[in-house]
Amino acid sequence: MTFSAKQISDHASFSAFLNAYSKEVDSGVWHSAKNWQSKTGLIFGDKTPFVLELQLTNAETTLAIGASFRSLIGRHCFTEIFQQKKNQWTWQRLDSLSAIFLLIDNIFNRPQKSSSPATSDSTQETAAAPLAPEVIQPNSHKMELMSRIIESHQTMREYVEKRGEQDSLAQCAFIESEQSLLYGHWLHPTPKSRQGIHWWQHEKYTPELAGKFQLHFFAVQRELIEQDSTVEYSAAEIIDTIALHRNDAGTLRALAGLDTKEKQLVPTHPLQAQWLLNQDDIKQLISAGKITDLGLLGPEFSPTSSVRTLYCASLDFMVKLSIPVKITNSLRVNKHHELSAGLLVGKYLDKTPFFSKHAQFKFIKDPAYISVKIPGKTESGFETILRENPFTPSNRATDSTLSIAALVQDPIKPGSQSRLGHIIKLLASKEKVTLIEASTRWFEKYWHAAIEPAIHLYDSTGVAIESHQQNALLELGDGYPLMAYYRDNQGFYLSQSLKSKILRVEPKLADKADLFYDDTMICDRFGYYLIVNQLFSVINRFAIDQLISEQALLKLAQTKLERLALDLNGVGKVFVNRLLEQKQIPCKGNLLTRVHDLDELQVENELAVYTKIQNPFYLTRLLEKSKKSVRHQEVYRETA
Repeated sequence: MTFSAKQISDHASFSAFLNAYSKEVDSGVWHSAKNWQSKTGLIFGDKTPFVLELQLTNAETTLAIGASFRSLIGRHCFTEIFQQKKNQWTWQRLDSLSAIFLLIDNIFNRPQKSSSPATSDSTQETAAAPLAPEVIQPNSHKMELMSRIIESHQTMREYVEKRGEQDSLAQCAFIESEQSLLYGHWLHPTPKSRQGIHWWQHEKYTPELAGKFQLHFFAVQRELIEQDSTVEYSAAEIIDTIALHRNDAGTLRALAGLDTKEKQLVPTHPLQAQWLLNQDDIKQLISAGKITDLGLLGPEFSPTSSVRTLYCASLDFMVKLSIPVKITNSLRVNKHHELSAGLLVGKYLDKTPFFSKHAQFKFIKDPAYISVKIPGKTESGFETILRENPFTPSNRATDSTLSIAALVQDPIKPGSQSRLGHIIKLLASKEKVTLIEASTRWFEKYWHAAIEPAIHLYDSTGVAIESHQQNALLELGDGYPLMAYYRDNQGFYLSQSLKSKILRVEPKLADKADLFYDDTMICDRFGYYLIVNQLFSVINRFAIDQLISEQALLKLAQTKLERLALDLNGVGKVFVNRLLEQKQIPCKGNLLTRVHDLDELQVENELAVYTKIQNPFYLTRLLEKSKKSVRHQEVYRETA
């Protein structure tokens, strides 16, 4: 490789952290490199037209960070880092990890604006930097953040070192693209934090290293089994099919003495099995003969990008399991209340006309689950969700479907192209059109497949989805988006204002009060996941790859939203109008969530910290009025 794995992971880790910092903590002051040179004498290279200035109050230090690309979306591309200490004239070059630690120090020592973490409740009108000393435990929280930074960086370096040269990283086939996210998404400061997996286990259990492994099965007395299914087979029947799929001698021996009338097979992730076997209540049930440890059985599975959802190409179902691992913000476990929620929302949506009207938008459903009831516990650790698998060898989509996250990820090899950049350049060459024309055509089809239907879904059914870049998949045909898939049937927000309408269609949802949210809160969350996380990542990728500008695509998206609003009648119309009219829009604060050491899946209502960012649609309108679209830093300064 032209650059070492260390250099690549250094740059990617710093970029992820600083983009989060500039969104959530301090946006700094932007300068042109030319003006900065005349002001300070510090010279950046020819490929660095911008400089971001950050004042670190605690260290009396100024950072000057070069940027090769400055974004309206908020994801900038950084180059060199320099620091100048107070009362010194010279500028010193700074390595990326040292710069991150300086910024962390600054977070925990800067003047505070709020006394508690801001959540996604829109009653809080101010942009949040909720870092009050009385809320944060500086030593424990700071050390936790720093350890996750180091771990994420080291993990990323290992992944790049072991897989950075492999051609499979550029493929658009389902499992190859799922296992290609060596950087993680750009909206998180510790994108490859994997607390709970030992270094020697990554090879087997992580998607980035193309791991493969068997499931660990237990036989559980049927009186302890809890299950449900909305398909023709019960969850138990599906599980049995999975276990026997590979009819090897070891599996047959393990099952030979099993009384299937008395006990039912339950799968777990091998890492979760190790955890379960060390729990006192499980030990007691094993001693009492109510649970039998069968060990590894059945076919090998490949972890998808979520790590805990597992795929076997020859099976009709994937399995989503709990694992004792903290990934980015949260311990990744299936919650008991999520098991039936996915089934009920799926049943509700099937009773609506939505999918017949939007055939280009599909749900990958979670139609069955199985779990174990442990006396005195809500969650047992055995919670297993069964997910449809549309990506089998007989399905064309298997070789042409990838997540938005994989599509827009920075190229692993320096100097190469992203998947999206490669696709657009091939289309432009094949169709003999400009890159701008090819980009516009592709974006139009993407909007039709992935964005517009998601907004119609909310408007017509009252269901908003967490359609972020990892949960949104695109099936491509001749390079263009044909179909969008949404996965993660635990990521639902049901409109409180439409509750009576929803319950008329699916009365059983009356027992799922935790799924219903105030529409204002839904607008915040839905806006973040669909627009900030997904749509903006696509727009940003186009611009970084120099295919078409962010401003042009933001204007196109704005026009589409305005037209879409004319066809909407209810909550979707309110959502679109808020998105277009607000000067600031809510954005999930992944860095601030880490600063407060919150596990968003464990806190009440699963609330992460939210902050507010400048609305790119608002900025685009300002740019049009100012007629300074080439040099837009003046507009940024006006609206900061």
